[in-house]
Amino acid sequence: MPSHRHSLSGSRKRLAGFIMAMVLPPAVFAAEANEPPTAAEIDWRPKSELPPEVAETIPASCQGGYLPSMPATEANEETPASGELPLQASALNARYRMDSELYLQGDVKLRQGEFRASGSEAVYNQATGEVSMQGPIVSRGQGFLMTGEEARYSVSSGRMDVNTATFLLHEAELRGQAAGLSRIGESEVQITDGMLTTCAPQQNDWSIVASDIRLDRAEGTGTAKHVRLEVLDTPVFYWPYISFPIDDRRKSGFLYPSFGSSSAGGGGYLATPYYLNLAPHYDATLTPEFISGRGLFTEAEGRYLSEYGQSVLQVGYINNDSAYEDDNPGEDGERWALDFTTRAGFGNGWRGYGDYSVVSDDDYLDDLNRSLAINQSTHLRRRGGVRYQSDDQYFEAYLNGYQTIEDRILDENRPYDQLPELLYGGTLEAGWLEANLESQYTWFDRDNEGLTGLDRATGQRLRAIPEVALPMRALWGYSRPSVSLDYTRYELDDYTQGDGSFDRSVPVFEWDNGLYFDRRSSLFDVPYNQTLEPRLYYAWADADADQNHIPDFDTGLRSFRYEQLFRRNRFTGGDRVGDANQLTVSLTSRINDLETGAERARISIGQVRYFDDREVTLFGNGASSRARSPFAGELVLHPLDNLEIRSSGLWDHDTGETVEGRSQLTFHSEDYRYLATVGHTYDSTASDPDRDVLDQTDIGTVFPVTDRLSVIGRWVYDADLDRTVGSLAGLEYNNCCWSVQVVHQNYLTDDQILDSRLLFRIELKGLGGGGGASDSIAEAIYGYDERERRRFGTPSR
Repeated sequence: MPSHRHSLSGSRKRLAGFIMAMVLPPAVFAAEANEPPTAAEIDWRPKSELPPEVAETIPASCQGGYLPSMPATEANEETPASGELPLQASALNARYRMDSELYLQGDVKLRQGEFRASGSEAVYNQATGEVSMQGPIVSRGQGFLMTGEEARYSVSSGRMDVNTATFLLHEAELRGQAAGLSRIGESEVQITDGMLTTCAPQQNDWSIVASDIRLDRAEGTGTAKHVRLEVLDTPVFYWPYISFPIDDRRKSGFLYPSFGSSSAGGGGYLATPYYLNLAPHYDATLTPEFISGRGLFTEAEGRYLSEYGQSVLQVGYINNDSAYEDDNPGEDGERWALDFTTRAGFGNGWRGYGDYSVVSDDDYLDDLNRSLAINQSTHLRRRGGVRYQSDDQYFEAYLNGYQTIEDRILDENRPYDQLPELLYGGTLEAGWLEANLESQYTWFDRDNEGLTGLDRATGQRLRAIPEVALPMRALWGYSRPSVSLDYTRYELDDYTQGDGSFDRSVPVFEWDNGLYFDRRSSLFDVPYNQTLEPRLYYAWADADADQNHIPDFDTGLRSFRYEQLFRRNRFTGGDRVGDANQLTVSLTSRINDLETGAERARISIGQVRYFDDREVTLFGNGASSRARSPFAGELVLHPLDNLEIRSSGLWDHDTGETVEGRSQLTFHSEDYRYLATVGHTYDSTASDPDRDVLDQTDIGTVFPVTDRLSVIGRWVYDADLDRTVGSLAGLEYNNCCWSVQVVHQNYLTDDQILDSRLLFRIELKGLGGGGGASDSIAEAIYGYDERERRRFGTPSR
């Protein structure tokens, strides 16, 4: 027998490798006597032992994370396939039989490319190119770790077969064990009689147990046969076959079911969505849903991504809604809805868009809608067009229409369709002067059969506002006088008050002025800059007081708020041009943090002084003889990066009363575990004929009671109605590998009925989740969607 040194020298020549040492991290869990640590236990670290940049990504409900011992730079190197590289080996003792086999014993370490393995003994058969190893075995690849008692490794193919194995996928944080495991190359793993879970080591809250599991990291998918879902080692569900994702790539298959109950929707419901990954640029989701008292309801969503943009089509259909037939005798129970949106970018400043929504009946949204992106319960909008935008001009052309789905809206109050509407605007600089043009052409159409007077009119409107201004700017302020002409031309059909062809011209003069003062100081050793910004804005418009011979196609009276201080026209739309002779005086002060550049505070207040009565009305609305407007103010505070306080309102100095007020406080902790919103709205000019004022208080919060249990709540109270008009209360439990939410929701329907829903959501980390609770919470509480994104944190690398 040759000496130990000669044996090693011979093995170098035959294997074309070199002797190297490989240090593996100690197990962090105390294993039982004579029982080696599992793959997950080897790379698991308590949060206190993780690097700070990794630990800060771990949610509070998680006690630690995985930290591969293979250096990231080494793991990310591009290397040839394992079979093309030499096998490198080291051991405490070695024996070599010429042209036959190499026997290694004691602290055996093998390496070939990204593959690594260690064990107590190994035999390399030179004829077959296979290595037989005895455990305890630890084998590591890029993003993969496994252990076992015995193993065979093929030097040429890179395949490794392990008995009594445990494994860990770092990216998916997926761990498990198996009677037999085969690592086929760098990306494929086959598991026999195996178990897998994303829970932390020694925490099998849930697991998937199957007779045959295949994990394909190249495709990002896993498949399993004869599958049991076990909760606390107790079987709760069986599938003969499943396919599931093991990373963030899309995969066809069933999503988690959605379930809950609704007092208005017919009772309990259960939905089982199925996702279809049809191609890289389009997919679909089909969601059959059984609703107690109504029947089988189906929703489908298709998404298409082209080189120009994305399109989304959503449809809902129920063949025989028994509850709807009972409530509406003589009506067909067949009900449906469709929603289509598309966005496109054509380059060179051109973009296209389209939105189309339609429902079969007025009650569809209240009864059935759960996922269609239709958020307008009075009118469903259909709009499509193109837009061009450059630095100095814009153009837009579109068609716009509506479906009114509220019976109480009278025919004369239903909106007109724009078929079409064309917009053009541009700016031209000529020395000190600036020339601007805003123009609009619209053809208004509506089914006016049965209407009389101006309500019956349809037709065309052309509006153009050319302007010449003299802008002057400096570091300490600005001044901008301008003159313009607000011109409108009508060509009307079914106009009963004379010739349908007429025009209107209103000369306008505006002068906007502002100064800028600032000073620097410090507060609590934080340097800041404080500004003082007075502003004067004068507007004069010589508009004819009698414009009520013009139909109301798209016009309304603006709500008076702070931003209205600097608008010369108190009407929206183009059918009224307000008369004006007024001066606005306002003052703004800001405090900016000089270290971060953040605006920590802003306060603004202003008032309008009217020199003439306002006489132009929209059929009686809009006239006033007041000499001064209420004081309008805004307050925005950012004392912390995660705390914002906003308040705005109107105060009438003549009566000493608040006309309108809105206040909102929003807070979130840095990791979004804590969320809080407090708001109050008061409006003494509320347009609802059933109430004197709008006076509502809104409180919402997500408050962690422990690292794993959080309370979720929202309450909306109307002081004028002396009742709750909306509420949400629930619990969320999260232990890092699974979570559950139970939420009870009340909301006021269009019929002034407080509907009640009980919503659930269960999520198993790595396998997704189901239930409608999270979407409802995100709509109700600011910041909750960001909290959901961070809830399981970023997987440790």
